[in-house]
Amino acid sequence: MRFHYPEAVRKVVAHLENTQAEAIERAAQLVVGSLTANGAVFCSDIGHGIQGDFLNRAGGLAALQPLTFGLSVTDPVARCRAERPRPEPVNREIETVRVALRTGNLRAGDVVVAGSVSGRNVRPVELALVCRDLGIRTIGLTSLTYTARVEPLHPSGLRLCDVADVVVDIGAPYGDAAVDLPGLDVTVMPVSGIGFAVAGWMIWERVMTMMVDAGKPPTVFMSVNREGGQQYYERARERFNELGY
Repeated sequence: MRFHYPEAVRKVVAHLENTQAEAIERAAQLVVGSLTANGAVFCSDIGHGIQGDFLNRAGGLAALQPLTFGLSVTDPVARCRAERPRPEPVNREIETVRVALRTGNLRAGDVVVAGSVSGRNVRPVELALVCRDLGIRTIGLTSLTYTARVEPLHPSGLRLCDVADVVVDIGAPYGDAAVDLPGLDVTVMPVSGIGFAVAGWMIWERVMTMMVDAGKPPTVFMSVNREGGQQYYERARERFNELGY
């Protein structure tokens, strides 16, 4: 029995190893530079649940924190009033990003990881733009092949690859799916999740190595399900809160 998906995954991993090492190194340098200068590092929603793969994980960086936000407004009007004209156009997604970043814990010198397979969506682009205004550096995970063939949704006409400080190409094809199976009229089996996860862990590996080499080993978690793991985790959490890394 032959499976096609592992072959597609191997292509993504080979792409990251063979073409993205320089970008991954620059991304790691941003993170290390921030953590060793009293900064913080955040991972925004990457989509398809990939953000959670990096956070609070056994063998992962304690310093990497989630960046999530939303805006809830309760202001009902009669149906006939719902489309009343505004004095100026408002994009709720853009306004949500602006309010969240300007009122949260992010500061100049921090680093934010943002992701979008297509790179066209409004939120990650606006996130990178607001970060730029606030002096926050951004790492963009995206597919350059995909983004080259789609129209951006952000009113600026920009994509994530246009606005992030460092761009890592995750190697997903146009449309994300990577396997053609006989009898199906669409390509199947998306690989962006693999690309996001592997690219992210490659960055974190370099961060750990660089910080050890600099004499500032980062706080790393151990599985709480190992013998003594819970105690180790609690000590690691306390160390992170004391050092910031």
